[in-house]
Amino acid sequence: MTASRIDLNSALDATRTGEIWIFRGHSRADRAIQTLTNSPVNHVGMAVVVDDLPPLMWHAELGKSLQDMWTGNYQRGVQLHDLREAVMQWSNKYEQRCWLRQLSPAVTREQEDALMRTIARMDGTAFPTTAKLTGRWFLGRLPRLRDLSDSGGGPGSAAALETAYCAEVVALTYDDMGLLSGNKKANWFDPGKFWSGDRLPLAPGVSLGDEIAVEVQ
Repeated sequence: MTASRIDLNSALDATRTGEIWIFRGHSRADRAIQTLTNSPVNHVGMAVVVDDLPPLMWHAELGKSLQDMWTGNYQRGVQLHDLREAVMQWSNKYEQRCWLRQLSPAVTREQEDALMRTIARMDGTAFPTTAKLTGRWFLGRLPRLRDLSDSGGGPGSAAALETAYCAEVVALTYDDMGLLSGNKKANWFDPGKFWSGDRLPLAPGVSLGDEIAVEVQ
């Protein structure tokens, strides 16, 4: 797809598993997240499109007004939502602008299986407090402190996180699917890492297209 702006129906038809949905708001809380993480955006989720199910979004958020499609519960934290409902909520209720970044090549059946295992492991993980989020983000950028806090390898080594931030959820999932390279820990990632202006350590041969603005009405 080469369009730089499409409507929500077209975006839902076009999105495939692993593709990135990015959001940017202008509320005080949104600006706080953008400032704390030095990021141009404040939320990121990943599309999950499997079999005959409607497109879903895998992400983490504080709200619990949408049903988690994995458990059937209404919960805070790491969640699997109907993608249309999630985008409508983030665009209308939370007043966020929205973009889609498409993944190339398409995920394999093995990567899809890895995704399902990650969802089974992480769904329902609690969302961090602002203090924990800020502290973990700083630890992810200070090598000496980071080494003291976590001596593991890449994002997959942090599978036992007690709490998870939206970018960490996507990073952990990408790592489990073999879409990332390098040894960055989960707390190194923030939503801005998934914006095209940053350097996301994708695996060789994997790419994300430029942002496509999604018009939501």
